[in-house]
Amino acid sequence: MATKPPQGDPVQDAPKVAERKRAAAGLPAIGHTLRMAHQQMGVKRTALTLLSVNQKDGFDCPGCAWPEPEHRHKAEFCENGAKAVAEEATLRRVTPEFFAAHPVSDLARRSGYWLGQQGRLTHPMYLPEGADHYEPVSWERAFDIVAEELTALSSPDEAVFYTSGRTSNEAAFLYQLFARKLGTNNLPDCSNMCHESSGSALSETIGVGKGSVLLEDLYQADLVVVAGQNPGTNHPRMLSALEKAKANGARVVSVNPLPEAGLERFKNPQTPKGLTTGTSLTDLFLQIRIGGDQALFRLLNKLILDTPGAVDEEFVRDHTHGFHDFAEAARAADWDETLAATGLAREDVERFLRMVLDSERIVVCWAMGLTQHKHSVPMIREIVNFLLLRGSIGRPGAGVCPVRGHSNVQGDRTMGIFERPAPAFLDALEREFGFAPPREHGYDVVRAIRALRDGEAKVFFAMGGNFVSASPDTEVTEAAMRRARLTVHVSTKLNRSHAVTGARALILPTLGRTERDLQAGGEQFVTVEDSMGMVHASRGRLEPASPQLLSEPAIVCRLARRVLGAEDDVPWEEFEKDYATVRDRIARVVPGFEDFNARVAHPGGFALPHPPRDERRFPTATGKANFTAAPVEYPHLPEGRLLLQTLRSHDQYNTTIYGLDDRYRGIRNGRRVVLVNPDDAEALKLADGSYVDLVSEWKDGVERRAPGFRVVHYPTARGCAAAYYPETNVLVPLDATADVSNTPASKSVVVRLEQSATD
Repeated sequence: MATKPPQGDPVQDAPKVAERKRAAAGLPAIGHTLRMAHQQMGVKRTALTLLSVNQKDGFDCPGCAWPEPEHRHKAEFCENGAKAVAEEATLRRVTPEFFAAHPVSDLARRSGYWLGQQGRLTHPMYLPEGADHYEPVSWERAFDIVAEELTALSSPDEAVFYTSGRTSNEAAFLYQLFARKLGTNNLPDCSNMCHESSGSALSETIGVGKGSVLLEDLYQADLVVVAGQNPGTNHPRMLSALEKAKANGARVVSVNPLPEAGLERFKNPQTPKGLTTGTSLTDLFLQIRIGGDQALFRLLNKLILDTPGAVDEEFVRDHTHGFHDFAEAARAADWDETLAATGLAREDVERFLRMVLDSERIVVCWAMGLTQHKHSVPMIREIVNFLLLRGSIGRPGAGVCPVRGHSNVQGDRTMGIFERPAPAFLDALEREFGFAPPREHGYDVVRAIRALRDGEAKVFFAMGGNFVSASPDTEVTEAAMRRARLTVHVSTKLNRSHAVTGARALILPTLGRTERDLQAGGEQFVTVEDSMGMVHASRGRLEPASPQLLSEPAIVCRLARRVLGAEDDVPWEEFEKDYATVRDRIARVVPGFEDFNARVAHPGGFALPHPPRDERRFPTATGKANFTAAPVEYPHLPEGRLLLQTLRSHDQYNTTIYGLDDRYRGIRNGRRVVLVNPDDAEALKLADGSYVDLVSEWKDGVERRAPGFRVVHYPTARGCAAAYYPETNVLVPLDATADVSNTPASKSVVVRLEQSATD
């Protein structure tokens, strides 16, 4: 039997701290997985559900976007994937009776953990203007309410249509089609807050804003660099790929301000060795200061240029542009400045260089630790410079590997969820559907929040996600949302965004990945694209949590019919009945999806074309891969301040909090902790166990405060601190964003630590 949800919010004001772990997974991961799954699903449902995760005839994990190997284990999931599945397939339910017992004012005081633990939403719910309780509403009336507000707008650009990364390809394509038929490109998505910097840098330099490697390339690499990433918590199945690469002779360099258990040693729970000693993964750990990665790779590029025979001159000559300007800038790199920016020792950089020079095939992987800084785009461009010098793009076992954090965030962008769509995409949409899509760029996440704050946007519609908790500058974001006329959330579970509403609000409950999708045309499946551009089917197996649920495609189609009217010539009803008809249209609009239905029927799906990887062709403005030569940037800290990065705990996926522990870092029963280097703590007179308020400092002079954090002495890089989001999103200024990509700079927040009243 599954257990009941917690009645009261757990007290989190006294976290317990123990020694951090030096290995990930193993028997503890098995035990933790089964315990959490049993709590949510019970024994029988756990077995039936988990054995379908990531199988070729099963459903795609609703967690991360790490790809599946061709030959799959019967248990092709990780601990955090199992937690994600358990939360969705839970037997707990949030019914209209729950909302009758809990006013919105009560929900707003609850923690994200408590809200998520209550279970699956079962009915459409409506919050009338001036009310404090959601009440059940029919689907027809819900669509009428949305239509009332949308048709009352003075311009379609007063509406914002947000997308979370769990939305399927079919739903995303329909969603962007509806928004553009309405007349707006206001299609922000969660990628704006994570890998937008990667897409911006890669589009300019190699012509495709995605990674250039497949899983097999990792297996064939001589050297894998993992920078600004913690795969042991955020992408645990990546550890299996690194283990296989190591077995094939690869070496691994990890570049991170924090030591992470998963990169130190991996105890693969599916092998006898993994249940005992495990595999040491990292050959060289470069404990870099936050934001110092561009300086490191710039110096590394200088050293490669200065080493005879180290540059792949044929590749550079035949396939690249801008080498002269880049080389001039790289040769000016300075050892002293680099060591100051990175906090590294000279001998470690020299050892890294030797490993590079000994390697023909190099893969560089990265995640949010590189993408959420003011200078993230030039930082990633410098990594591309590094790979271009070595000819490590477009050959087996080599390339760029931005590791996406949500299961279909890359697919959503491929389907057209983008506020700045390419003209070619809009041209194809126009040819296929016979209307003129808007051409003016829309709002990304940060600009959408500004528009809501300033009264320039009045309707906010979210396809999944937890926008309020995911966004920066929490107080500003919440105030902005409350200015809206209507907020709508298509959701499976309760979250904080449902308690921070416009004048009116709707919660529209939807099917999860785990559930059967039965439409008038029969049982349906959807498709997703993983982090490496593989597209495959996902088929739910469970009965829906409630007969009142609609699928995401059905919600979009019914809403479009209600808003656009019977005279609209898009066959929305046909699309709802049979998703194959949606895929036929995708095949004619989106390059790489030709003959979509036939190809996705193949077990395991198909790889999208990637010209740099497939044929060393670079569809950039110059027709070649572009070297770049941006000035080196890195954060400068005032005296007595620390540079804070926001991060996840191990019992967390994005803004979903599964539990209150972070066992790899030794934290239990609480989340309000700040990890501080012991030497920094001594200099600041901060005892381990003392309590502080985190106060961010930015050029606008506004005080942003996160109170009551327990100080934990922890081996972070000097001058650097770390704390969990979303609790620390309040410290990230809305206007502190990355150049070019406009991604919130959540990984480099200048903070001072003040003694807390909690202490």
